Amino acid sequence: MNKSDLKRDYFMLKGPLAKKGYDWWWHSFTAYNKKTGEPRPFFIEYFVCNPALAEEEPTLGQLPENKAAGKKPSYCMIKAGAWGKNPKQIHNFYSMKYFDCPDDELNIQVGDCSLTETHMSGFSRVSAEDAENHPEYMSDAGDMMWDLDIDKQITFNVGYGASSLFRKLNSFEMFWHAEGIKTQYSGTVWLDGEEYEVIPEKSYGYADKNWGGDFTSPWLWISSCNITSLISGKKLNNSAFEAGGGRPKAFGISIPRKLL
Repeated sequence: MNKSDLKRDYFMLKGPLAKKGYDWWWHSFTAYNKKTGEPRPFFIEYFVCNPALAEEEPTLGQLPENKAAGKKPSYCMIKAGAWGKNPKQIHNFYSMKYFDCPDDELNIQVGDCSLTETHMSGFSRVSAEDAENHPEYMSDAGDMMWDLDIDKQITFNVGYGASSLFRKLNSFEMFWHAEGIKTQYSGTVWLDGEEYEVIPEKSYGYADKNWGGDFTSPWLWISSCNITSLISGKKLNNSAFEAGGGRPKAFGISIPRKLL
């Protein structure tokens, strides 16, 4: 299905998912070094979990003292980084007490970071000292800033499997919606002091979200909207390819491995 459904991009951690649930909004795209023109693939993720368990500071499940105390994680994580040469991911954590998103639209505000359907901006930084002294951050050292317009052009909608009824029933342990399997981004990214330009027709962008009470394992995900026809040799400018799947659970029962 290619039907847009912005309600599936809303903040979902209500009811049972407020204490045992996660929600994330994922963006990936290509940007170009302002000095050299070299392309580089980037990613930005807004991830939240267990808002009803929020304390003044983010609760990280990897900390030995939290494990010993039986504390479940509760935090908003901003993940930003790049693949390719010298890949890195930079993680900043916030208490869910300071995360804000209305019920009826995607409009996230946390720290210096924001996200809507049409724009995102933010900053993520971890010092070399913090990266070394805090393995629970699971982060490299570095800093990244972004200011990007978002134009979601093609949707992959999984249909009834993530419908409002199934969402209310929390029927699956992991839900998925890809509002922008072809997304054009435009703007600027700065990584460790280097400026990168994001050019819409060459951004080859992708935007989706996942939410639920647990993670599907194993999990496969591959996509592209930079496609060339083997028959004509021409670029397919209004096309995108998406494949994802794993071993989902419905009402607690494992379903045989399935590919969408």
